[in-house]
Amino acid sequence: MRQQTVNEYIKKRYGIKLYKISLDAGFTCPNRDGTLGYGGCIFCSSHGSGDFAENRGLSITEQLERGRERVRSKLPSSGYGYIAYFQAFTNTYAPVDRLRKLYKEALDHPMVHILSIATRPDCLPDEVLDLISELNEKKPVWVELGLQTIHERTAEYINRGYPLSVYDDAVSRLKSRNIEIIVHVILGLPGEGREDMLKTVDYVGKSGVQGIKLQLLHVLEGTPLADDYLAGKFECLSMDEYTDLVRDCLDILPDDMVIHRMTGDGDRKTLIAPKWSLDKKKVLNSLTKKISGYQLLL
Repeated sequence: MRQQTVNEYIKKRYGIKLYKISLDAGFTCPNRDGTLGYGGCIFCSSHGSGDFAENRGLSITEQLERGRERVRSKLPSSGYGYIAYFQAFTNTYAPVDRLRKLYKEALDHPMVHILSIATRPDCLPDEVLDLISELNEKKPVWVELGLQTIHERTAEYINRGYPLSVYDDAVSRLKSRNIEIIVHVILGLPGEGREDMLKTVDYVGKSGVQGIKLQLLHVLEGTPLADDYLAGKFECLSMDEYTDLVRDCLDILPDDMVIHRMTGDGDRKTLIAPKWSLDKKKVLNSLTKKISGYQLLL
């Protein structure tokens, strides 16, 4: 037995193909507005990890329609829908009334079947969790938590801004409300070796969450991480190192974990390294050779 990819999981649970539309609702982050710090995590782009999200100047409905146009060529004749993915910056970092309006606008779209919200574990006050629980009764809501690493020395280096105990608390509170949780992990962070990364993945697997995203570290222009890279302070993983590591991660994750990502795309215009990641077909072929039984359309 092995884990399911997100495409397999969605098809089995909901019976149709769902396409993700990335949204930018105009949020910021406590790590950018001075509440915790400025500039965000050192790897985060000026778009708040929403480099492929729609234009924040548009309404949520307009962004969804624009996203539908982008994926139109991929659509089957029937049996499909969309995931509204609030991706850019911290998508629970706003007053509840504003969040309700934005989330409801997305969920009210007849073709949206799931709401997915990317956020920080330290930005989930009870009133926001109550709202998410309420909406989850109408349509499924996923909460995506940016953990990246369990190692405090790395967390401090990347300017994450919260300790591991905050993640543990967020997971516990989300689970108590039956909210589906997806955790983001970055592989290849400076100073971490193979065992460090596997310890993070193992910790996530044992924390009781439903899904995981394995993300290759990207070095993007205009970030503090880029300054360190260009100064020769660290090297990025090679493709062989990365694909070997993903295989090892899958070996230690529980069988009921949903794999939402095994790699990721960097913005071609701003990606400094690793350049090999731009050849997605080659990356997927490498993964396919090392990992049997997965449909790697992630």
